[in-house]
Amino acid sequence: MNKKLGESVQTQDPARGPKALRVLIVDDDQDSVLILMMLIRAEGHAVRGVYAGRKVMEAVAGFDPDVVLLDIQMPDISGWEVARTLRKERGDKRPLLIGISGEYKMGSDRILSQILGFDHYLIKPYEFSEVLRLLADQAEGSPIVARAVALVGALGVGQPRRARAHRVRPDLPRLQ
Repeated sequence: MNKKLGESVQTQDPARGPKALRVLIVDDDQDSVLILMMLIRAEGHAVRGVYAGRKVMEAVAGFDPDVVLLDIQMPDISGWEVARTLRKERGDKRPLLIGISGEYKMGSDRILSQILGFDHYLIKPYEFSEVLRLLADQAEGSPIVARAVALVGALGVGQPRRARAHRVRPDLPRLQ
């Protein structure tokens, strides 16, 4: 764990399985960042937090996140501009961009978020369970999970044994 506040990274707990994601949280409200970091880390994900839009690209380059939780209204660079830059430089597939706003709540703001490259848009206050659902959806499609599923399938681990059908009554048709 780094000594700098909000710059900590913790690796996945091996007992939790292969679903760990790398999550970058961006918000100028330090309390929000720290709380989200604690909650998301408790789910087994690696987390880093930054408090300024101008530091996002450096953090993305050094941390290579699977998911970015990005506040829209920040004092230095807006989340809109950060998203546009991220998509321009990194493409549309990765990282998953989740916009968060307490100010921009109109339907047009949601449309703008899609145009600028956000995958999801949450309005404050939001339920943390919604963040967990989005992370779980992303983890299911992550390369780590795909490799783990392929390995488990190749080894035959966890696959049900084929039950043998026995006819208790010979006069009844056999179920397939």
